[in-house]
Amino acid sequence: MAIKAFAARLFASWVSRKTKRWVSQPVAIQEKVFRELIQKGSRTQFGKDHHFDSIRNHQDFVSRVPVRDYEALRPYVDRVVKGEKDILWPGRPVYLAKTSGTTSGAKYIPITNISIKEQIKASRNAILSYIHETGNTRFVTGKMIFLQGSPELEKKNGIHLGRLSGISAHYVPKYLQKNRMPSWETNCIEDWETKVNAIVRETLPENMTVIAGIPSWVQMYFEKLQQATGKKVGEVFKNFQLFIYGGVNYEPYRAKFENLIGRKVDSIELFPASEGFFAYQDSQKEKGMLLLLNAGIFYEFIRADEFYEESPKRLTIADVEIGVNYVMIISTNAGLWGYNLGDTVQFISVKPYRVIVSGRIKHFISAFGEHVIAKEVEEAMREAIAQTDARVNEFTVAPRVEVVGELPFHEWLVEFEHPPADMKRFIAVLDETLQEQNSYYYDLIAGKILQPLKVTHIKAGGFQEYMKSIGKLGGQNKVQRLANDSKLADALHAFKL
Repeated sequence: MAIKAFAARLFASWVSRKTKRWVSQPVAIQEKVFRELIQKGSRTQFGKDHHFDSIRNHQDFVSRVPVRDYEALRPYVDRVVKGEKDILWPGRPVYLAKTSGTTSGAKYIPITNISIKEQIKASRNAILSYIHETGNTRFVTGKMIFLQGSPELEKKNGIHLGRLSGISAHYVPKYLQKNRMPSWETNCIEDWETKVNAIVRETLPENMTVIAGIPSWVQMYFEKLQQATGKKVGEVFKNFQLFIYGGVNYEPYRAKFENLIGRKVDSIELFPASEGFFAYQDSQKEKGMLLLLNAGIFYEFIRADEFYEESPKRLTIADVEIGVNYVMIISTNAGLWGYNLGDTVQFISVKPYRVIVSGRIKHFISAFGEHVIAKEVEEAMREAIAQTDARVNEFTVAPRVEVVGELPFHEWLVEFEHPPADMKRFIAVLDETLQEQNSYYYDLIAGKILQPLKVTHIKAGGFQEYMKSIGKLGGQNKVQRLANDSKLADALHAFKL
């Protein structure tokens, strides 16, 4: 066994023992994190404004700190961006992660020295958990690629500014530097298509064993590899063993990926964001991701069906239930307090606490009171693919409310890599699976308020063309899975087959 592989097993065993210790006392660990955050936060302007010095428990915190999204927290963030000290967290952040998607354009998420270290540790531990469970260390001596944003950083009032994935590129440990791909020069290419072409050229002659990134953009890389060689990815990279992904549910892409690769490979799901690293898949045998309760983040949860009420109840980890859709609220060691991340999660286990990401609180369809969420449409697509010969590149769902001469319906805009031989069967499984999961949708179909869903075919490469047209091709950008209006659907009609 190579020295690096032997060391990896030892390290994995040590990390596993540490993980078991905090997993065994989740509530106590979260209370400890809470106390430490409040103590640090009391020395900040935010802490003084919200009387942190008199907070003794979670209820005190709830009474003093309202739930805020980015726009509501922005007056404080703007002061941080200007270079002021001790606003949200003691001192100044070491980075500002630039993201998009708010109503007012770019947003800047503070990243402190301690929070970036927790992000990197979580990424490392995800791989070490895999090694400890499977015993597989063969991949550690091969080349590893992480499809990410440019690592070139700007400076804004003395603080480094860039995309989270680009910031993370500066923290690749020394023992992996020789394994990491692509080259620094290629990683700095801004245009995504040019970058992927360069990555293909660089990686083709290498012994690639680990590939990581958002599935939709890794798919683009795989397709270009196949175009360049005429071979399956698994033939090109015979030792490719591990796919690491995050950002979107992998299941709708799995059949497509296995076809591109030509065989099955193990995968690890991650739940990172600029605001923090929240969970990772700690087992190949169990579903869901282990929620990281000891990583400087205090979690609160609000039932999604109560979120828009005047004073919804804010629950701690001790109060959550399996199978309920929750909006996840975080307070972090980067100075986010009572922060609505926008993501919704469901617990599938509480011993230990494992979650799946069920969608976004703002991304749902309830044009007729059905409140369909991302998890439900993704499960319906997974089942339709499983029961037919279809392979799907990408899809999104929207309501069609005003339809002349017929009942309204849900429109599924789908880009097929291989359309099903029996399209009626494919549509029937989609609709039936959605009805099984969502009783409101079932009632609307049964009551003849809605007609069964319809599928619109998007041409090959259509979703990529659309993302390029709005300046969001590649990197950390993702296609919105569903919306409560038809704006995205209308735009995608320009790319119909």
